[in-house]
Amino acid sequence: MQTVTGETFSFADAVGGVRGVVEAVLPGTLFVVVYVATTNLGWSLGAAGVAALGAVGLRLAQRTPVTQALGGLLGIAVGVFWAWRSGEAQNFFAVGLWTNGAYLVAVLASILLRWPAVGFVVEALRTGFTAERAREQGAEGANPFAGLSAWRADRTLMRRYTIATWLWVGMFALRLAVQLPLYLDNSVGWLGTARLVLGVPLWGLVLWLTWTLVHGAHTAHHEARAEDRAPQEPSAPQ
Repeated sequence: MQTVTGETFSFADAVGGVRGVVEAVLPGTLFVVVYVATTNLGWSLGAAGVAALGAVGLRLAQRTPVTQALGGLLGIAVGVFWAWRSGEAQNFFAVGLWTNGAYLVAVLASILLRWPAVGFVVEALRTGFTAERAREQGAEGANPFAGLSAWRADRTLMRRYTIATWLWVGMFALRLAVQLPLYLDNSVGWLGTARLVLGVPLWGLVLWLTWTLVHGAHTAHHEARAEDRAPQEPSAPQ
């Protein structure tokens, strides 16, 4: 989400570059390919696990940040464990369905409560959580958490943040609408394909649309504030 606060949008930065994409999709892709080719659950789970472990190991060896790779490894580990214990290949993807369901409920609830999730996250990234950030902005002694709620008084920001949050609701709902029937039908190959198509590409598109809405809102907001602060020309004497 930090990508949407920038002056320009970079799809590569949003998805972690080519390496980030490979780390995200390779384990799941190998699982589907090996399972479709062999119908052997053990080999499929092994291929996915080796790919995820390899990504972390390579980053450790190169002394590069491992946060993204570790996050992927955790998700793969849960999927491998779930599928292995149940003996059902489709359960490799179950954790993704549960995760999307949880996010869907959370972002939808944020809209209903009039605290759109995109607005809260973006403003938290913009304003920070510390008094030092407030002082940097010339607000000595100001409440460092004020920025987390001040944006809700701006109708333009609220409207755009709400629309942006609806985009995320749509993404999570679309994933569930497509993938859940395939999961229930035990269509492992099609389920894996749908997960790839509705994964990084759709996520990147929603991030770009979110950035467009957020950037436009803040541009208009700053222009309005600049006009309000501009000195007014004295009226001509009557």
